[in-house]
Amino acid sequence: MNHLPIAKRFRGLLPVVVDVETAGFDPQRDALLEIAIVLLEYIEGCWQRQTTHFCHILPFEGANLDAQALAFTGIDPYHPFRFAVPEQEALATLFKPIHAALKHTHCHRAILVGHNPSFDLSFIKAAVQRTHCKRNPFHAFTTFDTATLGGLMYGQTVLAKAVMAAGFPWDNRQAHSAIYDAEQTANLFCKIINSHSINWIKPKAE
Repeated sequence: MNHLPIAKRFRGLLPVVVDVETAGFDPQRDALLEIAIVLLEYIEGCWQRQTTHFCHILPFEGANLDAQALAFTGIDPYHPFRFAVPEQEALATLFKPIHAALKHTHCHRAILVGHNPSFDLSFIKAAVQRTHCKRNPFHAFTTFDTATLGGLMYGQTVLAKAVMAAGFPWDNRQAHSAIYDAEQTANLFCKIINSHSINWIKPKAE
């Protein structure tokens, strides 16, 4: 089969799966505590996970830390063994492999893939604004939502239920960590996209 290059699949946008863990719901006020990104690759007609990148993040100066949010995630923001870094360093660390992937695939912008991704994107955009980051690779507002895709494909909008409906195991003990949720979201996204890969095959010349 003659498959089109990645840059042609989503109009020059490169899917990058993201999950954030935070100390609340307000991106301007509440601390951003974890970010995980999963880069994807397309090999022999199949989308799959490539690499995962992750940072623990120190709360920005003056950040709100909601006790209920911390109890839900189980994160101790100032635990010494988190080895957390400031937001600016975290963004630089995580954006670097995305820019490298954009160059490699000839895509012009990353598109954030997430489960209810407007939440993740809002916290990343707020951190970018706070740190005056000049090289945010993500599209400003366009995202791919696996809650919507999971509902369409499997009738399930909750991440755990959609992942299990797609045939993957789910471990509640690992849930609500950025790495675990991002990788499971990536598995779900790839499964859904691969099920429709027949729509992305370049016709043979007559």
